[in-house]
Amino acid sequence: MEGLLRGWRLPALSARRRGCRARHGPAGRARRLLLSQLFQPRNLQAGGDAGWDGGAGEPTCRSQKLMLQGGLIHPSGPGCYYYLPPTVRAMEKLVKVMDEEMRAVGGQKLNVPSLSSAELWRASGRWDQMGPELFRLADRHGKDYCLGPTHEEAVTELVAAQSNLSYRQLPLRLYQVTRKFRDEPKPRFGLLRSREFYMKDMYTFDTSEAAARQTYDLVCDAYRSLFDRLGLPFVKVRAATGSIGGTVSHEFQLPADVGEDRLVVCPDGHFAANVETLNEEQMSCPTCREKLTQTRGIEVGHTFYLGTKYSSVSNAVFYSPENKPQLAEMGCYGLGVTRILAASIEVLSTEDSIRWPSLIAPYQICFIPPKRGSKEEEEGAALLERVYDDLTEALPHLTSDLVLDDRTQLTIGKRLKDANKLGYPYVVIAGKRVCEDLPVFEVWNQNTGEVLFLTKEGVIELLSKVQVP
Repeated sequence: MEGLLRGWRLPALSARRRGCRARHGPAGRARRLLLSQLFQPRNLQAGGDAGWDGGAGEPTCRSQKLMLQGGLIHPSGPGCYYYLPPTVRAMEKLVKVMDEEMRAVGGQKLNVPSLSSAELWRASGRWDQMGPELFRLADRHGKDYCLGPTHEEAVTELVAAQSNLSYRQLPLRLYQVTRKFRDEPKPRFGLLRSREFYMKDMYTFDTSEAAARQTYDLVCDAYRSLFDRLGLPFVKVRAATGSIGGTVSHEFQLPADVGEDRLVVCPDGHFAANVETLNEEQMSCPTCREKLTQTRGIEVGHTFYLGTKYSSVSNAVFYSPENKPQLAEMGCYGLGVTRILAASIEVLSTEDSIRWPSLIAPYQICFIPPKRGSKEEEEGAALLERVYDDLTEALPHLTSDLVLDDRTQLTIGKRLKDANKLGYPYVVIAGKRVCEDLPVFEVWNQNTGEVLFLTKEGVIELLSKVQVP
């Protein structure tokens, strides 16, 4: 440990020799984040299926292998995973983007208990309808509960408990981002089909069917905005209502070969549907008559217009302008938080290198100093640290998004290869040109493959365009 600590201090010592102040956390400065200190147990040298958590002969997929090899997740049990610190960072960023979109449509965030009373589910008919996918348990008093895979019953009961709800208080748009549970018979593909997962679920209450359908369109537009901001190639398709119910439903799908849903889409964009909603003979677009093309997709979002399916069971009413009780018209809207993370990696990455939507990458920038013992070591390390520190001062919103790869016993090329595999959007390298009269840094844009050679001021100007939630 003492040897490691000496190694970490080398750049600071070099800085002091040059008269530069060592900036490892004095008052008013952010401490540099060192790669060697991150809890991210990587297995980047693993090839093929090495390091994945399935049984022999079971299917796997790109995102599952990359997330395991990159130290993003670790298996706990069938369909259950530890989310390691980089994944938690990406998830928190994604939730921030979701919060922005939900607030933009009037969403109010709450938190519903994971334990849900069996009485509510029996009243809606879903206690039996859900079958073995519902995790069920009894408390010490013999009262039955389930671990909620979704919370239509609970939120409707909450609203029904407000005995004097006025039409003036509607529309009401309540949402949460919490753990959900589903006893999958065959969990697979890592976070794409797990038994414990995070979901953003919104429940809306309106005064009329027309108003509820306006809310439906509004939330669908918010979902479009979310996926556009993430740069994900989604398609919105007509879908079945399934066990949740209602009369209108759409899925937001990311086209992918590993997707479990079969889709048909019009080549001109007039129509798209999950095949489970179609008659077998329907193979042409109902609008333009063009032949529908088939693809597969990963469902990352689902929307439902529910009508009074749940409000009628719980008697969730509001009082009209005439002071008469009326059942609220409802909708529910889900986004798979952890599934979006995995699906993003699935559709954006190469076979051996993670690519994130830039907005939610765990860390935006990786700094690579010279190799220990190289002729650039002393000067290059100090100059790179100065870029790091000046960047945190000029762009404080990026402070927690910078990582310094202090494994200087490795070559720059080896560390660049690792950075490429881990998917940092930008990599800043103190290479051979850092010792020129006007020091120049090598900057890699991992998402475009572009390599730039920039001065310190050029690096800061380039990175000023980086967006984080």
